[in-house]
Amino acid sequence: MSRVVKEAVSDIINNHLQDPRIEGFISITEVKIEPDLKKADVFLSIMGKNEAKQQLTFDAINHAAGHIQSLLGDYVKSKFCPHLSFHIDDRLKKTMETLRIIEEVSKEFSEEEKNEEQ
Repeated sequence: MSRVVKEAVSDIINNHLQDPRIEGFISITEVKIEPDLKKADVFLSIMGKNEAKQQLTFDAINHAAGHIQSLLGDYVKSKFCPHLSFHIDDRLKKTMETLRIIEEVSKEFSEEEKNEEQ
């Protein structure tokens, strides 16, 4: 069920919302559904121009939650259509920042090695 909700919400956000505030790359990273299928926590990763634009996109998606919920009913063939709660998932940003720092340190280490050899 989590996979179905994840794919459906991703399709809805990327193809069925016309809000001009929604911009950048939006990825559904995880969906956690309660055992009774009545509530789902949807985690979004938003890559945009800057933090303000990313927050604006998140706010627009949150504002459209009811519309997303109603469209989700067309995808989910179940007795219940879970109520959606959206959350920002910043794990991807943290991973990319960590990789950037590792690359930076690696370059510094290489430069130090090169200087020691000379």
